Amino acid sequence: MPVYEYECSGCQKIFEMQQRMTDAPISVCPQCGGSVRKLVSMSSFQLKGGGWYTDGYSNGKSCCTDSGGAPSCSGSGGCCQCSAAT
Repeated sequence: MPVYEYECSGCQKIFEMQQRMTDAPISVCPQCGGSVRKLVSMSSFQLKGGGWYTDGYSNGKSCCTDSGGAPSCSGSGGCCQCSAAT
């Protein structure tokens, strides 16, 4: 079950509640009975590395970038990663 963070407008306490995704957000502080608002917290989930495509299936070369990372496609449609390819 996900953990949601709330802040009480009465006592200014920030607390966490473990709830199902289908449960309605709580509206009352369990400590003082004041109104609460749901906070948006930073996730601990991070994607690192090149990923399955880059690591396993790509040849490692970019077909339409120059040394600065900007697209350098001639517009002939031979590039696989830009709008001129379609």
